Amino acid sequence: MYLGILIFLCLLATFDLSVGVANDAVNFLSPAVGTKAAKFRTILTVAALGIFVGASTSSGMMDIARHGILNPHYYTLDDVMCIFLAVAATDVILLDIFNTLGMPTSTTVSMVFGLLGGSTALAMSKMTEAGHTYADLINTDKALSVIIGIFLSVAIAFVFGLIVMWIARIVFTFNYKKHLRWSIAIFGGVGVTSIFYFLLVSGLRNSQILSSIGWTPDWIDAHKGTILLVSFAAFTVLMEVLHLLKVNIFKIIVLFGTFSLAMAFAGNDLVNFIGTPLAGLEAFLDFSHNGAGQNGEQYVVHVLAGDSTLPGKQWFLIGAGIIMTVAICTSKKAHKVIETSVSLSRQDDGEEVFSSSKIARKTVRSVLATTAQISKYVPEGAKKWIDSRFDTEEVQLNEGAAFDLVRASVNLVLAGLLIVIGTTFQLPLSTTYVAFMVAMGSSLADRAWGRETAVYRITGVITVIGGWFITAGAAMLLSFFIATINHLGGFIAMLVVIATVAFVIINNNRKFKKKQDSENVDLVFRQLVRSHDKEEIWQLLLQHVRETQGTLIDFTRQAFRDITYGLMHENIKSLRTAAAAIEEEKSVWKRYRRKEILGMRKIDYLLAVEKNTWFHLGCNNATQIIYCLKRMLEPINEHVDNNFNPMPQEYVEEFIPICNDVEQLLENVSRMIRSGNFSNADEYLVEGNAIKSRISQIRHKQQDQIQKLDSNIRTTLLYLSTLQETQELVSMARHLLRASKRFQVS
Repeated sequence: MYLGILIFLCLLATFDLSVGVANDAVNFLSPAVGTKAAKFRTILTVAALGIFVGASTSSGMMDIARHGILNPHYYTLDDVMCIFLAVAATDVILLDIFNTLGMPTSTTVSMVFGLLGGSTALAMSKMTEAGHTYADLINTDKALSVIIGIFLSVAIAFVFGLIVMWIARIVFTFNYKKHLRWSIAIFGGVGVTSIFYFLLVSGLRNSQILSSIGWTPDWIDAHKGTILLVSFAAFTVLMEVLHLLKVNIFKIIVLFGTFSLAMAFAGNDLVNFIGTPLAGLEAFLDFSHNGAGQNGEQYVVHVLAGDSTLPGKQWFLIGAGIIMTVAICTSKKAHKVIETSVSLSRQDDGEEVFSSSKIARKTVRSVLATTAQISKYVPEGAKKWIDSRFDTEEVQLNEGAAFDLVRASVNLVLAGLLIVIGTTFQLPLSTTYVAFMVAMGSSLADRAWGRETAVYRITGVITVIGGWFITAGAAMLLSFFIATINHLGGFIAMLVVIATVAFVIINNNRKFKKKQDSENVDLVFRQLVRSHDKEEIWQLLLQHVRETQGTLIDFTRQAFRDITYGLMHENIKSLRTAAAAIEEEKSVWKRYRRKEILGMRKIDYLLAVEKNTWFHLGCNNATQIIYCLKRMLEPINEHVDNNFNPMPQEYVEEFIPICNDVEQLLENVSRMIRSGNFSNADEYLVEGNAIKSRISQIRHKQQDQIQKLDSNIRTTLLYLSTLQETQELVSMARHLLRASKRFQVS
């Protein structure tokens, strides 16, 4: 039984390594990917090399899984198997969900709080049965340090990212190539020295490679001043020489920083995932050799209290390195998580991943008011000089880049420095939080969060930070729940947990693939943003408009069908489905409209003057269609939900032909917009007018019906309202068809 659980734990650890590297890829890949510092394949190669070296040279057998949270002297083999299975299952489920959503989270927090939750579940029974205290059974200091680390990491990294980036931009400006002569050698020396020292302290500190030449952790601590001074002098001279040879120093810093951060994450964070199965394996081997006459429920795992003696542990680390290296090169979810971080920190307007939120709007309003007050006390000369250093018109970006090499260098150097400082002073900084929040602080300092984008970016940052806290709570509760089930249900319960985890993983991957397929239209927009050929931009914009308007009309047809079906058949489920879909479509359409306006800015000026009116008319008509559906739905939903009298059969029979004709008209409009072939447009415009005339006749008849004493006023008014909104829907569809024709046809 225990061997079967161990095999599954190893399989989960393999998957965990894959989803873990996909999640943490954002921390070490975003700067290089966001600046296009090199080809994506080159960046991946550098990161993959760092991951493999970091995992392979890691000294730790991840003591946190062995005795960092639970006290092994009070737990049996059966207990730790219940806990480790719960932790592994929790890690995989949570991280896979976050990756599917494209949200970065902390792998360390997931594991630590999973261990805390699982250990607490078993501790509860021991406190009841054996009279032990919670402090005897659980090491609460580690969990507390992680909680403190969350607050420290978020605040410190964001503030330092803001300050250091502001100073760097004052020095280099956005036209940084003009201001390199007297500053690049020093900046390069500081940057490479910081990354080199970070590599020593966080990446190779305990490796056998350094120990073999006498660079032990104690020796590094004793000579850190000398190491820093010699490194700074050597690297400064080297950077000056390379600069004179026309080598781009910023690219060196970015790629070297990518390698170092990847190595540190693999060695310190990601390799933690194999801690639980290896701790379980060591406990199992110890039981096999020394547990004669005892069963797993009696054998206490004292072996986990000391240092690891697992044979062949280096091969496990090398295997973990290989798995992570393959995962970083093949994972589509890693690309999705990177995309979220890059989008939140891009310099110019682009595709916004998040929508606005109330807290973001209040934050922006407060910041603007505070800035206006401070600005009154700053001399005009100083403001003009600072503005000249932050002139974004001079920004120099690589083809398709989201921000420049100066900011990428600051992100990597500062993240490495803060992690080193935290390690030196034993501050529990989370490396994930440091890397992400430095990037957010530097983008704010770089004025990337303008008034047009600030609410979206702030909403995104709040969402990501909220996800971190959710990770901690969810990991603890889910692991507690699973460990309790394992303990009470035994092997049968563990089999159920294993089956559930397999189902969740398969289901999440299926949803992720479906979501990717639904986002194909955004690929067109990404191509549009990257292009500089105005003719190509116009063709891509046409394609995007056809897809979005066609999709909107298809949605309208389905929503209209759900609403009218719900009205005529008193089906509240159909109405609720329509309500949720309308709210979602309203949010999606706002994003599409904003993207297409950005596209209109990039096309030829004379063409824009010619097409602007029809573009905006089309957008306004599309918006009105959504609001028309909403106005139609609200009284119908209230009527059906309150179980008022149904529509009389004569109304239903009268309304069904109208519904069929409206749906057919919408289908024809969608087909024409998508194809760009408007040869039959006049015919359908006339047909729409005919439908409107028929609806008008029915409305006049219903208005006369109200005067009769035997009619149900509530039902008749509802029918009248539905007819009016249906007529308005047909009218808006006709206007959209006309506007789309004028926009698309030259």
